Amino acid sequence: MVRIDAHQHFWRYQPARDAWITEDMAVIRRDFLPADLAPLLRQHGFDGCVAVQADQSATETTFLLELAARHEFIRGVVGWVDLQAPDVAEQLAAYRPHAKLKGFRHVLQSETDRGLMLTPAFRRGLAALQRQGFSYDLLVFPDQLAYCRQLVEAFPELPFVLDHLGKPYIRQGELAAWAYDVRSLAALPNVSCKVSGLVTEADWRQWQPADFRPYLDVVFEAFGPQRVMFGSDWPVCQLAGTYTEVMAVAQRYLTSFSAAEQRQFWGENAARFYRL
Repeated sequence: MVRIDAHQHFWRYQPARDAWITEDMAVIRRDFLPADLAPLLRQHGFDGCVAVQADQSATETTFLLELAARHEFIRGVVGWVDLQAPDVAEQLAAYRPHAKLKGFRHVLQSETDRGLMLTPAFRRGLAALQRQGFSYDLLVFPDQLAYCRQLVEAFPELPFVLDHLGKPYIRQGELAAWAYDVRSLAALPNVSCKVSGLVTEADWRQWQPADFRPYLDVVFEAFGPQRVMFGSDWPVCQLAGTYTEVMAVAQRYLTSFSAAEQRQFWGENAARFYRL
């Protein structure tokens, strides 16, 4: 059985560049590198991980690819490219020799234009991804899920994965609107979902495992066990829980699932999606 952590990050902390790490996030205001993650993966029986971009720059993609070249357990990289650039196809072609580069992500959740993903320039970039065999990670807030449905529908041959369940408002206990949009998105067969980032959408200091069950019920019902994968969101998860605590949330939820379904969740789905 292959076990893959499908979503984590590395960085060398730079205050100006990493301004998104605010003062209340002091615990992650430092470097996080492969030597920090490797013992956690071994402890929990993971064979490898997928490193996902945290900064929107070509330098970030190069940084992650260099780490992946030096560390076998980094099985895949989700980088960043300017999807709206006129020469995006040429940029993607230049990345093709990097076998561990599997897909790309843009921080859509932070865009003033909430529907940026539907603009002609952005869609042209996604068409280039589709032609060159990459995948795309959707990082959005719930108010953008309806746009995601339109986007995924327009690119039926492009594999999409929804990061962090679409960031439901767990802290506020809001469920209905998010659940409706997630079910609509999941009806499209080329989109999967990462069970990641849950604890940081809950109350960082007082969350309980039961807080997540309604949201996990929706995702597993909508996507099915074949399109859901585990991601720790390390080190960001440390704002609200340890690696072990994050894993325990998923382990507790999956106790009623079959052994085959659990194998899919803990690695097989990620390995298939990212072509690891």
